[in-house]
Amino acid sequence: MRADPATLLGAGRDLDLESMSEQESGSSNQARAISPAWSRVERARHPQRPYPMDFIERIFTDFSEIHGDRAYGDDEAVACGMARLGGDQVMVIANRKGGTTKERVRRNFGMPHPEGYRKALRCMRIAEKFGRPVISLIDLPGAYPGLGAEERGQAEAIARNLREMARLKVPTISVITGEGGSGGALALAVSDRVLILENALYFVISPEGCAAIMWNDPSRKDTAAEAMRVSASEVAVLGCVDEIVREPIEGLHANHEVGSGLLGSALQRHLAELKGMPADELVAARQEKFRNIARCYTEG
Repeated sequence: MRADPATLLGAGRDLDLESMSEQESGSSNQARAISPAWSRVERARHPQRPYPMDFIERIFTDFSEIHGDRAYGDDEAVACGMARLGGDQVMVIANRKGGTTKERVRRNFGMPHPEGYRKALRCMRIAEKFGRPVISLIDLPGAYPGLGAEERGQAEAIARNLREMARLKVPTISVITGEGGSGGALALAVSDRVLILENALYFVISPEGCAAIMWNDPSRKDTAAEAMRVSASEVAVLGCVDEIVREPIEGLHANHEVGSGLLGSALQRHLAELKGMPADELVAARQEKFRNIARCYTEG
């Protein structure tokens, strides 16, 4: 049995994204021309939607950044550091997108290189050494697919993160805040609890990439978005996430403070639950959870 997305989100919550799109555009005719699935993609990519570093500034205190992977360099698309969540000392990992065009180019539009994943893993091991929980905030379309990244071992870096995150002996929580794309997101999301914001997306490939592969036509991105079923409520049915975190009615982009407060409360609640579990039990439960994701059948 998979969790009911309405239960994960909370009783009485209505996810009528098509009508929400109508309210924002001010034109019902225009809104009807846009598929509900694509309106969700646009909402997750809204330019005013807070990025992971914005959540760190609002939810955590005493953030002290750690730089470099001790092997190649310091990937500016990934930020890691010690911080405090309420009264708990934690390790926070987030990808950086940047606000201005110049900064986005500098941050590689939030797409990590292999050294970014290796820096994240280095910090996870530091957290494990000192018994500090790991919290990752994710909003990226995928890992960087460039030639240099592949030459420096992009696939190996992602695969190593998947394996090592499954073994960490400290509580781990991941949050999909915007786009959770492909192995690039999963490399930071093999956690005891995976949360997703109400209007965020979790996918194996972007809708544009899917449309280009399936129909050789990227313009059919809205059809791909609908077929892929990547919204928070849809991935919850598959068991890919443990909770859908509410956003303000008008959307997170319209009220950063309220949205950050809701996420901060959810993080503190889950962390309090995980801290009480023995390390061996924590690891066993985490591995069992990921083995059972998307098993929509019964045995025997």
